[in-house]
Amino acid sequence: MADQKASKFYPTEDEAQLKKTRKTSHPTKYRSSLIPGTVLILLSGRFRGKRVVLLRQLSQGVLLITGPFKSNGVPLRRVNHRYVIATSTIVDVSGLEDEVLDRVARDEYWAREKGKDGKGEDDFFKDGETAQKKETDPQRIEDQKKVDKVLMANIRKVQDLEAYLSASFSLRGNERPHEMVF
Repeated sequence: MADQKASKFYPTEDEAQLKKTRKTSHPTKYRSSLIPGTVLILLSGRFRGKRVVLLRQLSQGVLLITGPFKSNGVPLRRVNHRYVIATSTIVDVSGLEDEVLDRVARDEYWAREKGKDGKGEDDFFKDGETAQKKETDPQRIEDQKKVDKVLMANIRKVQDLEAYLSASFSLRGNERPHEMVF
């Protein structure tokens, strides 16, 4: 019992103890159906119901997709892989420039501009003035055009594929999504 005797001296400052966390970071495991070129159906967000083309799998469960914009108005976007349904239709994406996709895949590309742009009380109560439309970055427009040019050429090679991508997906009353084969 002598070895369990209390110490005579204690440190003046407590040592910081790390909190034990039970969470561990797991790498995202994508479904096997999510390969580049697959046509996806978006389930939520502004473009829900649209059919889009998967360009690349990014980190943290995010997918890089495009409409293409010329076909159905969906621009280059990042979407969580849980909010899409993969179809069996595949588009050839082999001609896309890797340099453009690498630039678009970075987080800095999607970061918002910092700073307040007139969100104060005075701007809220201005009468009769409509909010000015935010200008799109010319780099984004150029990237979209480069991606669309290659994709649209490949899409037009397949009969009825452009019409399929431009049509929206919706369910009727008697249709069950879990019974469907996409």
